[in-house]
Amino acid sequence: MQVILLQDVEKIGKKGEVAEVSDGYARNYLLPRKLAEVATPGRIAQVRKIMEEKAAAARREAERASETREILARTVLTIPMAVGSADRLFGSVTNQDIASAIYAARKIRVDKRNIELEEPIKMVGTYLVKVAVHPSVEPAEVKVIVVPEERKN
Repeated sequence: MQVILLQDVEKIGKKGEVAEVSDGYARNYLLPRKLAEVATPGRIAQVRKIMEEKAAAARREAERASETREILARTVLTIPMAVGSADRLFGSVTNQDIASAIYAARKIRVDKRNIELEEPIKMVGTYLVKVAVHPSVEPAEVKVIVVPEERKN
């Protein structure tokens, strides 16, 4: 019997796939637990169409992420921070500071958890920071320049 899986089933297949299983397994296990439904020609076509739409949406999202990566790779951020002696910062530049600076510069929202800092930035200088934009696209390297904040008297 052919069934369309409504959830991932171990050793049978993933959600949305059409699987060939024995009649008893389908009637006694898959169908009562709502893990699958009987595969009719119309329902198979409908599921295939949904899967194609999901794949097309994933491709579009990956293309947009690639464009975002290119924009971020060309971005240079200047972050002014309060500085003490020997060019050490009061505090540090955090992932949130970098995400806010990216939004201010390019109007691109980046989750602070997608910014990979090897260690907190605690000195004035130039740093390359990796920003993950999508799982299928390699991270962008954003140049971050930390400068002393202008003092107000």
